[in-house]
Amino acid sequence: MASVSSKENYRCVQALQQFYTGGPFAVSSDGSFLACACNDVIKIVDSSNSSIKSTIEGDSEPITALALSPDDNILFSASHSRQIRVWDLSSFKCLRSWKGHDGPVMGMACDASGGLLATAGADRKVLVWDIDGGFCTHFFKGHKGVVTSIMFHPDHNRLILFSGSDDATIRVWDLVSKKCIGTLDKHFSTVTSMAVSEDGWTLLSSGRDKVVNLWDLHDYGCKITVPTYEVLEAVCVIPSASVYASCLDLYKRQCRKKSGSSTIYFLTVGERGIVRLWNSEGAVCLFEQMTSDVTVSSNEPELKRGFTAAVMLPFDQGLLCVTADQQFFFYSLTEGSDGYLKLILSKRLVGYNEEIVDMKFLGEDERFLAVATSVEQVRVYDLASMSCSYVLAGHTDIVLCLDTCISSSGRTLIVTGSKDNTVRLWDTEVTCCIGVGVGHMGAVGAVAFSKKRQNFFVSGCSDRTLKVWSLETLSDGKENTNLKAKAVIAAHDKDINTLAIAPNDSYVCSGSQDRTACVWRLPDLVSVVVLRGHKRGIWSVEFSPVDQCVMTASGDKTIKIWNISDGSCLKTFEGHTSSVFRASFLTRGTQFVSCGADGLVKLWRVKDNECVATYDQHEDKVWALAVGKKTEMLATGGSDAFINLWHDSTASDKEEVHREEEEGVLKGQELENAVCDADYTKAIQIAFELRRPHKLFELFAELCRKMDAEVQMDNALCDLGTEEFRLLLEYIREWNTKPKLCYIAQFVLFRVFNIIPPTEILQIRGIGELLEGLIPYCQRHFSRMDRLERSTFLLDYTLMGMSVIEPDTEEREGKNMPPMQSDRRVAKEAPLVETAHKEPIETCGELNVRVASKKRKSHRSGELMYKKVKGADCTEVSAISSQA
Repeated sequence: MASVSSKENYRCVQALQQFYTGGPFAVSSDGSFLACACNDVIKIVDSSNSSIKSTIEGDSEPITALALSPDDNILFSASHSRQIRVWDLSSFKCLRSWKGHDGPVMGMACDASGGLLATAGADRKVLVWDIDGGFCTHFFKGHKGVVTSIMFHPDHNRLILFSGSDDATIRVWDLVSKKCIGTLDKHFSTVTSMAVSEDGWTLLSSGRDKVVNLWDLHDYGCKITVPTYEVLEAVCVIPSASVYASCLDLYKRQCRKKSGSSTIYFLTVGERGIVRLWNSEGAVCLFEQMTSDVTVSSNEPELKRGFTAAVMLPFDQGLLCVTADQQFFFYSLTEGSDGYLKLILSKRLVGYNEEIVDMKFLGEDERFLAVATSVEQVRVYDLASMSCSYVLAGHTDIVLCLDTCISSSGRTLIVTGSKDNTVRLWDTEVTCCIGVGVGHMGAVGAVAFSKKRQNFFVSGCSDRTLKVWSLETLSDGKENTNLKAKAVIAAHDKDINTLAIAPNDSYVCSGSQDRTACVWRLPDLVSVVVLRGHKRGIWSVEFSPVDQCVMTASGDKTIKIWNISDGSCLKTFEGHTSSVFRASFLTRGTQFVSCGADGLVKLWRVKDNECVATYDQHEDKVWALAVGKKTEMLATGGSDAFINLWHDSTASDKEEVHREEEEGVLKGQELENAVCDADYTKAIQIAFELRRPHKLFELFAELCRKMDAEVQMDNALCDLGTEEFRLLLEYIREWNTKPKLCYIAQFVLFRVFNIIPPTEILQIRGIGELLEGLIPYCQRHFSRMDRLERSTFLLDYTLMGMSVIEPDTEEREGKNMPPMQSDRRVAKEAPLVETAHKEPIETCGELNVRVASKKRKSHRSGELMYKKVKGADCTEVSAISSQA
């Protein structure tokens, strides 16, 4: 068997995380991104793959309203703090903020010109703001309840504002006269949504009174009331140029229905979770979904079911509907083969996942991921777009575990265990339940498919029993077939947490809260061995793909590998700081990966018990771990509702290192060539690229020895960028700490500060920390130089006291003396010159006598002193004689 290279590193290439917790959201004008409220932050989400482009931190209060400017460059937000903020989406910085309402802001709208912002508040007020100035331009009062919705007239030439309230009225405000010009009061409950027709003269409004009213904006009268018989949350006008309108026109012609020139197509969504398309003429429903795509939990109240909002996307991108359980549905309308209209769910983005408890890869190519969260449904994600492809609904309580396999007939099957005491078998092709297993007396916490024959699966329950279920009784095309248990056994003293079946289907291993793992022979569940040694409950078991051993992960923070034949513990792995929830073999059993309550994912090598790598990409417990059988791609999920995907990057990392080494060799040779050519500017640039501070110091030291050191240094430093200057200051900080290197460091630092203006120095990243490291050592160096200079004064004083040198007092006095005094001194010195000329021999003799009288200490030192003094005085006298 060919050897398999071990894995050294995994890279997190894509992650799915929560981005919407309900409430306000805004769609960009081109439909490319969404701005969603996620508790107290705003997340900018790519609508194509639900990836989070940016996160805008709020003020720790839940977001209540969001709106985008027409050009999508400005985002407006409001929270429970009543603070209105304006965000620049290019830099994600807050441009300005203000308060204006006495209660939370419930709705926002920006006019078509982008210069005005209207806000609706719980204080029953409607305010209009100048965006650039941040001041209030209009103040409207009149509603008797909370203002829930607000919108400008789409024609920017008509300065009209509409507001809807829970007092069942709609008010029309004229921004020119600053008055209410119309009150529309045909609703009997809260007004939830408003829309204006394409011609701008018809207003549509929906409410929780289960009707849609069409209003004539000429006289503000109600033209028609459309009963919908469901609580409505949104109404949208369908543009005449859209694919939806074209399909509806074609459908009407086929049905031989006439349509007038003033026909308005619109759609409604509400509590039933279905989309309906309407014609304003005759209040006819042209299309209605047969079944809802919204999965409803059995324990959810009526108000939390169905759709909460709908938006027609631009450029014929379809319809976007938002559900009460924080999902975004993207619909497209087509005509079916039978001639009837069909609304196709093209994409589903899940804004909020509950705690992720289990997950498995699907299919042979492993392009899908089945995820069990703290809800009754199983969500299947497409890994390419990270959108939810479909949902498996049928359980009446939380799904706790799942497993997948490909049957002998080629069907991809999923088995799930739930708190409703049942196991269910699902066919992914028809996305429905094909088998139900009833018989457990508690929550089913573990399931495992057969690995070889794929004709049975095993379930473990909190009633401490194991059951073997046969798939032979399944019939094609029949749903909810009752599954039969082939074998049952009371396996443990406490809840069963995990199950694993051997690769050859001969054994099944169960792990329990009773701190033991038991190996059973299949299919009759005969006990083989009991594995004892853990000090806490066992959360995960798995058979080795090549050896007769089993691996267990426990709440005692350890992972153990056991021999099946005698139940002895072969190895123990320690490293996690909390309970270990999952562990799975990799690389043909030579490695394994684990995750636990400490939020860490660890990669281990079995041979030497070494932890190869540790990853910290989760913020809470990691409950779920899935390993691809072919690709060995990893998927992890946990209490933080994150799903992280991991790819083996060992080969790519080695290639990257090899490529960097080759580039380093070539650059090193180029550096040596530049040094030989005395091209110090190029050499310094290459040394920065290679991150070689020692070579850089050698180059600077060489430059300091040049005659034109300052010029060449300035030429070399002028070509550096901001990042290079930051690196240079880091190197200087290190050199400055060493006495042997500080002189070069100080010279380079002096040239740097001469070249860069102070304003640019302040822009260098981390300049404060760099200066904090430079200043103390610079002060120490200058203090040392000061001490040395003062020491030279003592030396001068000593030598003058020994008459080795004479003080330059006369010269200094001459330099410091004013001109008048210097002239007087010259006049006084003239007779002295004449005296010196008359008696040169006597002066020299007197000096010789004076010098000879100092020969008391040492004969040798006296001779030296005599020679120096004699030579100096004789020279002085001879000079005076020559002048005379």
